[in-house]
Amino acid sequence: MCHAAVEVKKWGNSLGVIIPKDKVAELGLFEKDIIDIDILKKEKVSGFGIAKGKKPFEREEPEHEDLW
Repeated sequence: MCHAAVEVKKWGNSLGVIIPKDKVAELGLFEKDIIDIDILKKEKVSGFGIAKGKKPFEREEPEHEDLW
C-alpha cells in the first residue's frame, strides 16, 4: 500500500486522477489492472494575518492523537 496526494481533473464528462509514475512502479501496476482505492478530500484552511493573500493551508490529520 502507498500514499499519493493528487489533483482531481476534468476528463470529458467525468473527473479523474493520474497515478504518479513512481507509485505505478512501486505497486507494479499495468494498464487494465483492477485497483481498490480509498478517497479522502483534503480540507483547505484559509490563511489570515501575515499569511493573508497566500495559498490556502491544508489541514493535516493528527498523527499522535493519543498523546493529547
